[in-house]
Order: sequence, then C-alpha cells, then structure tokens
Amino acid sequence: MRVAIAQLNPVVGDIAGNIRQLETALKQACSQQADLLVLPELFITGYPPKDLLELPWFVQKAELALKDVARLSHHYRCAILVGGVIRSQRSTGRGIYNCALGFHQGEQVFCQPKLLLPFYDVFDETRYFDPGSEVALWNFGDERLGISICEDAWNLPQLQPKYRYQLDPVAEQARLGATLLLNIAASPFWLGKPALRLAMLKHHCTRHHLPFIFVNQVGANDELIFDGNSLIVDADGNIRANLKPFQEQIFIFDTRALPPARPAAADKAEDLESVYQALVLGIRDYFRKCGFQKAVIGLSGGIDSAVTACLAVAALGPENVLGVTMPSEFSSQGSVDDSRLLAANLGIELLTIPITPLFRQFLTCLKPVFGDRPWDETEENIQARLRGNILMALANKFNALVLATGNKSELAVGYCTLYGDLSGSLAVIGDLPKTMVYKLARHINRSQEIIPQAIITKIPSAELRPNQKDEDTLPPYPLLDQILELHIEAGQSADEIIAQGLPPETVRWVVRQVARMEYKRRQAPLVLRVTSRAFGTGRRFPIAARYQD
Repeated sequence: MRVAIAQLNPVVGDIAGNIRQLETALKQACSQQADLLVLPELFITGYPPKDLLELPWFVQKAELALKDVARLSHHYRCAILVGGVIRSQRSTGRGIYNCALGFHQGEQVFCQPKLLLPFYDVFDETRYFDPGSEVALWNFGDERLGISICEDAWNLPQLQPKYRYQLDPVAEQARLGATLLLNIAASPFWLGKPALRLAMLKHHCTRHHLPFIFVNQVGANDELIFDGNSLIVDADGNIRANLKPFQEQIFIFDTRALPPARPAAADKAEDLESVYQALVLGIRDYFRKCGFQKAVIGLSGGIDSAVTACLAVAALGPENVLGVTMPSEFSSQGSVDDSRLLAANLGIELLTIPITPLFRQFLTCLKPVFGDRPWDETEENIQARLRGNILMALANKFNALVLATGNKSELAVGYCTLYGDLSGSLAVIGDLPKTMVYKLARHINRSQEIIPQAIITKIPSAELRPNQKDEDTLPPYPLLDQILELHIEAGQSADEIIAQGLPPETVRWVVRQVARMEYKRRQAPLVLRVTSRAFGTGRRFPIAARYQD
C-alpha cells in the first residue's frame, strides 16, 4: 500500500482554506499513485480551535466540511485519513469528539474518537471534547491500521510519569491485530520534544514489534509552534523517514518497502538551530495568519533587541522590518552606533527619535505633583513608556505590529515596564533565558558577523539612569537562569533549590519575585513557546493570592 503523509500548516478556523490545502495535497498524492493520504489531528479546523468549539455554527461547518472530504476521496480515487470534529450524540458530556476520520470512494468508512484527552500544560481538551470509549481498527488495503490521535500514544510512565491514564490505546490496537500503527498529531514544539517523541515511538515499535507512522502538524498558531518532524519507524525501532522540521512536506512511501534505515539525529542538550527555526516560524505565521506584513522593533543597542531583529528579518524580510532607536540623555553613544551598525548589517530601515525632550516635558508636567521626592523607578519607567508609545504610534500609522524584545529571565522577575518595553503584539524571545539569548546571538553570527560583537560583549544595561547595569538589580544571569529553570521548569521549591548549594538569599528573592510579578506577565504580549514551561497558556497562577512554597 502506498501512503502519503502530509505534514501541513492549517489555519485555525479557516475550514474552507484547510480543505483547499487538503485537495492540493491529494492531487500530489494521486499523481504518485498513493492509495491513502494521511493528515494531522484536527486538520479541518486547525489546532487548537479553543472556544470556537463552543460555537454550534462552527462545529456544524466543520461537520459539513467532511462531506467535501468524502467527495474528494471519490473524485481523486484515493482514501483520506484526516483529523476533524463530529458531534457525539451523547446525552451527557460535551457532545463533541476529536476524531480520526477515514474516507474512501466517496464515503466516510472509519471513525476513531480520541481516547485520551490531555488536561495539562497548554492542553485543555476535556473542556471541549468527550473521550472515545473503544479502540477500532481500519482494514484498508493489505493492512490493519491501528489509528491513534496524539495523546493516545503518550501513556508511558517512563516518559510522562506525572500524567497517567487507565487505557493504553496503542497496546489495545496491537492486541486486536493491527499490522501498522499510525498516529495523527498536533504536537507542539519545545526544546527536547522531538527526541522525546522518538523515544515514545521506538518504545511502541519494539514493544509490539510493529512499524509506526507519526504525522504531525507544522506551523505556528498564536504562542504554540508545531515543528512537524513526522516520522516513520520500523518494527525494530529504526528511523525509516524523518520529515523536515518546521517546513511543510508530503512524503510518499510503500508500507511493504520502507525507505532504508537512517541514523537518529544527535540528541543535543540545546539545539539552537531548532530554537532559531521555531522562532522564525512563530513570527512568520503570526503575521501571516493575522494579516500583517510589517514589524516595528525598538533597537536599544542591547542583545535582546538585536536577536529579535535578526529573527524578524529572517521571518519577514528586511523590507518589512522597521528599527527605531530612541536615545535619551542616559543612552551611550556606543549603543546608538551599535544599533545603526546592526540595522545596516540587516538591511533594515532605522529611525532615530530622541526621547529627551519628551522626557523633560514629562518631568516638568509632573513636578508640581512629585515635588522634591527623589528620583526612583518612576522616572526610569517614564522613559520606557515613552519609547513604548512611540513604537505603538508608528505601528498604528504604518499598519504594523510591534515586537516586544524582553527575555524570559526579565519576565520571570518583573525586570520590565508595563506599557513600556512590555508593549507589543508578540514577545519573540519571551521564553528564552538571557543566557540562551547570548547563545542564539552567537549562533546567528556563526557564519558572519550580523550582530556587532560589541553588542554581545557589553555589560547588559537598561540605560535608564547614569552608569546603570542589570546586575545592580538582578543576580548574575547564569545564576538567575539556573534558579529559574529549577523553579519554573522543574517545579522545585526554594528549599529544594537551596539544598543543591545555591545561595539562599538569592534563591528566596528570585522565587518571591516570580510569584509577585504574575500581574505583569498577565499583561505581557503573547510569548512564543520554545521551552517545556513557558509563561502564558501553559502556566496558570493566581495574581491576588498569598502563598509560600
């Protein structure tokens, strides 16, 4: 049997557009004599559709689109396996299934509802769907297909010890006599996730001695980035095909003559190229799917704005990126010069708009109210907010979006200004610790110097007061990032972190700040997710609360 696996990039809610994508893929599959086209989870609606599923008219449109898929299976004489939604007809529950649906010769001939509904991290599927209750096989061609949907394949204690289910759908498919395992997925990317998926697939293959096909969505929807990385693994756990990460691709093969085995990619602790590609895709899809082309970025002469600008240019092209430097009386000439050199290296337009006159006017206006109170964060924040206002004005005037440039370390402890540097539509590097920002900058410069070396080597500073350095307020970034990883990603308490030999006073300050600054993060732009625990959808902590670890 010849199978075409289609690693495609649907648009959430664009049912008609997604059907057109399906048809284009079907034409290509048929031109190469494929018997079956396989597409990702919830491809008809795009993933995740979120509260669109609460709208009866949307669910009805999604169901009606299945008739179009059936007609396409008849017209092109090729079977189709695709993810969609159907109403469950149950008298209790949510009334909707997340399904893998098979079509052949103009008819829907197979339906497997998703059995395991994830309810953790960025997932909230129990909010929308009823779980399926039975495992079915699809007898198609010379195979008995055991078809699962994303989470259905993840009930493995050695890989996910915190989240367990009573049912193991893949084991049940093997018990019923499946000859080929197939998982359609919308599995979001984070650093280390592709290696974890591969381990999961190898476990199933060697445990049941069956080949496994994994078809994953690619593209970015809001803060979630889907890497694709679809796989074919044989019964011995060998990789037979690995589709390109972060790109659309259709791959066609014969189930009885799999491609030659290939070695697994090296398991790197930090795959900077994957992070780079993920963020570029995240920017590109956010702009494309929201109907924008141009980005505005404040260039401070620092490493965060430099890396953000490089990513934006890679995603949108230099003609669609506007850099703005907004020096104040505290800005060093080196920072201004570095911004100009960066803009020249990237080939982007750079505006220079000094904020000193505006800042002085603000101080004059507020002098009767402030009186003789000493200079503090208030005056520093005024400067940041002036810059945020200028960037937003430019974006409004030129139909563009502002990209925020803050990193995860700053966002974690609140070293950022509401309505200032937190202004923007998308926080591109908001899930990158500061130490990883430096690594990514060196990765960007690996072939030629795009980011001026002075930006990479200078001492980090917000330049909002004379001789300011980040470390006047924060612990050294390597120490801060180590504490944040243990606290945010590993979920460890202050005492657990201190027990590993880290300085108690610093640890307790960081942990307190993370809790106190939740209100800022709730008002921050959307953060593109590249780690296992990003701020945003997958991390939900109360604001008006009083708790200690």
